[in-house]
Amino acid sequence: MEVLRSLLFVPGNREDMLQKATGVMADALVPDMEDSVPDAEKGNARNVINNMLSDLAKGTQKIIPRTNALDTGLIEEDLRAVVGPLIYGVSVGKFESSWEVEHVDNLIGNLESRVGIKVGTVKLIPWIETAKGILNANEICKSSSRIVAVAFGAEDFTSDMEIERTAEGNELAYPRSIVAIAARANSVLAVDTPYPNFRDSDGLLHEANLAKSVGFKGKFAIHPSQIEAINDLFSPSNDQIEYARKVIAAFKEVEEQGRGATSIDGKMIDVPIVKRAESLLALVESLENYSKSKQDNG
Repeated sequence: MEVLRSLLFVPGNREDMLQKATGVMADALVPDMEDSVPDAEKGNARNVINNMLSDLAKGTQKIIPRTNALDTGLIEEDLRAVVGPLIYGVSVGKFESSWEVEHVDNLIGNLESRVGIKVGTVKLIPWIETAKGILNANEICKSSSRIVAVAFGAEDFTSDMEIERTAEGNELAYPRSIVAIAARANSVLAVDTPYPNFRDSDGLLHEANLAKSVGFKGKFAIHPSQIEAINDLFSPSNDQIEYARKVIAAFKEVEEQGRGATSIDGKMIDVPIVKRAESLLALVESLENYSKSKQDNG
């Protein structure tokens, strides 16, 4: 099970910020060539990221650069600057069809061959952030074996829909659910949009809880101060772990007696509840292995 709870955007043209970000406890660093970089700085961002990849890769985070979208004409240069053994994957914005994913997959594959790494090594996180993208979410999620996660982008979605992004987030309930369901149906992670007000910790928790409640497994961040809260929220609590173990133990006991259900504290425990507990404990094991690997490589 992949661990991608927190993914921190860092403007790719800011060498100082990229260097500082290596000390942040995010699961992934996302050196950005897209929205956080002014048009006049796109080339500079590409060069800065390319020059810093060796240093960034020495850290414990996954390195997942974000390129400009396919329709900008910049993506091929962006990919040439980053595809290689030093990155975990790439994130690409504004996918609206499976054809676009397949095209980017081929671009990455050609570059992998050119730099001498196995085709398929570089992972892909497509962004679904338009009305067309939402309608085609399932096809996008299944269109490449490189896809390990799919990201929902609220700012571009609300812009495309010509609606306001509100603090309550009701306008995002449907598209979030669609992305989460499509991701789950295709065995990839759903990762939520960044929360733009990094000084509003309560707002961050509200939005992250909404995303988690419909199946998201992580969230992008725009500031290091958001990382701890995101990691905590998308990690099982001690109480949840204890309860999951209790569920499995109780069910195993009645299963040996030939029964298919039991109860704990007045709540029925049957197969779906047990499967949920098993999934939670599998995540705990993945987090423990991930933490150990970070310590070993730190």
